[in-house]
Amino acid sequence: MTRSTGISAGRRAIPGAFPGAVLGAAAALFAANTALHAQSALPEFALPDPAMSPARATVLPVPQDRIANAVASLDGLAQDLLDRTGVPGLAVAVVQGQDTLLMRGWGQRAEGGQAEGGQAEVDADTVFLLASLSKSVGATVVATQVANGAVSWDDPVRDYLPWFDLGDPWVSDHVTIGDLYAHRSGLPDHAGDDLEDVGYDRRAVLERLAQLPMGRFRADYAYTNFGLTAAAEAVATAAGTDWASLSERALYAPLGMGATSSRHADYMARGNRAAAHVPGADGFAVADLRQPDAQSPAGGVSSSARDMAQWMKLVLSGGRRDGAQLIAPGALVPALSPQAITGRPADAADRTGSYGYGVGIGVRPSGRVMLSHSGAFAFGAATAYAMLPDLKLGIVVLTNASPTGLPEALAASFLDRVEFGADQRDWLAAYGPRIAPLSAPAGALVGTSPPQQPAAARPPDAYAGRYDSAYFGAAEVRKTADGLLLEVGPAPQRLPLSHWDGDRFVAFPVTENQPEGSVSQVVFTIGADGQADMVTVEHLNDAGLGGFRRP
Repeated sequence: MTRSTGISAGRRAIPGAFPGAVLGAAAALFAANTALHAQSALPEFALPDPAMSPARATVLPVPQDRIANAVASLDGLAQDLLDRTGVPGLAVAVVQGQDTLLMRGWGQRAEGGQAEGGQAEVDADTVFLLASLSKSVGATVVATQVANGAVSWDDPVRDYLPWFDLGDPWVSDHVTIGDLYAHRSGLPDHAGDDLEDVGYDRRAVLERLAQLPMGRFRADYAYTNFGLTAAAEAVATAAGTDWASLSERALYAPLGMGATSSRHADYMARGNRAAAHVPGADGFAVADLRQPDAQSPAGGVSSSARDMAQWMKLVLSGGRRDGAQLIAPGALVPALSPQAITGRPADAADRTGSYGYGVGIGVRPSGRVMLSHSGAFAFGAATAYAMLPDLKLGIVVLTNASPTGLPEALAASFLDRVEFGADQRDWLAAYGPRIAPLSAPAGALVGTSPPQQPAAARPPDAYAGRYDSAYFGAAEVRKTADGLLLEVGPAPQRLPLSHWDGDRFVAFPVTENQPEGSVSQVVFTIGADGQADMVTVEHLNDAGLGGFRRP
């Protein structure tokens, strides 16, 4: 937590009218204090403008030269964070109002050699995977359609996707575009990501969401990629086009964001592209494994610091571009306003976390509202932005490696330097341990040695064959010359099985949600005939749907 200091006058409340003696004593004390204060300089605080809504008032002024100093310090800060994390490269843009205060890159687009397109250094036009910053960018795409009357944030998704189903008929009929963008639909956390991991496309994932165990509609907050994607798909259908084309037509082209796309093929074809990196034996190594088209509205945008500067200017100006109103405030402000509680206070003095439509809403220690979001791919991208609408100030940080906390730390340090003149803590040390699990190997057996005297496995024929799941579809266990092989999904995902103990085997999946080093238990349940009649796959069982039965 950051800390702020200041001077405040304490006052004891006295019920009813002040007695004369109390008033006299108070007057004498006030006079004495006034004489004392006249002899020393006091810090000046800006009092709230009485003509301004109290909800907007802040008492911590920020002189423009402090903003300039914070911007000037970013060169050293960025280089220090690259050195501490080993991340190959990053790009930063800082805007205030319609002005770009900084826009540049540091480090390398690709580790270990010359990048595509010639020069390997990152610059302001280098294109990065945005990961979940795509949600905020996509929310402004939706706002363009709300502004032109094509849709409303409160429109039921089934108005445009009649087939969309969340399991409960009433919820399915009433869930809105806004509900899904605010993660308050009742879908569980990261619903459908496991289907994407095994190769299902967007429509196939969305059609299976109804099978997941649901939370409370409009009461539970649970962050999802595919719930939000369903809302975006409804908006694109209302516009008569696909999501990537709508995004280009409604937002990227009008803002001049020529390096931005919601198609992964466009990112891969860029000459000035930051390759995605994952941890290796000797630091980060190029991977380029992530293909997020299935969840493009939630995680599939690629962009540059230059283009993201244009997007921040749009948001901070209330939807204006070059003096023209591109998005009406009535369509944009709901996305930038609290719609769901993300973190309930443990104490009455705690601040409450909230989420708008694809945008995180918070309050800085200064009292200023902050709009923000982070993005992360274990397969090699980490990004963040933070904007202070009160100052019309925004920063975006794009990096080309698995999440380390660097983007969040850089943005937090910058805002501290803007508001307080100095970092309030070592933000990388704070964020790093919280973010490290995103890239950590998954599975209960990670770091565990196999049994020294395992029970013997049955003959391969006892396990081989076809198994079915209503959620994941078919799974096949095959006999090969090297042992058993598990195949799951339409791609399919092929996982050699290593014997662990008895009817338990292990696999070593490498996906966005199971980084390198993950271990997944594959447990066969044996029927009365000595043949396996069910297999449960650990890395597919987070929602309790990882069991496959023989037909």
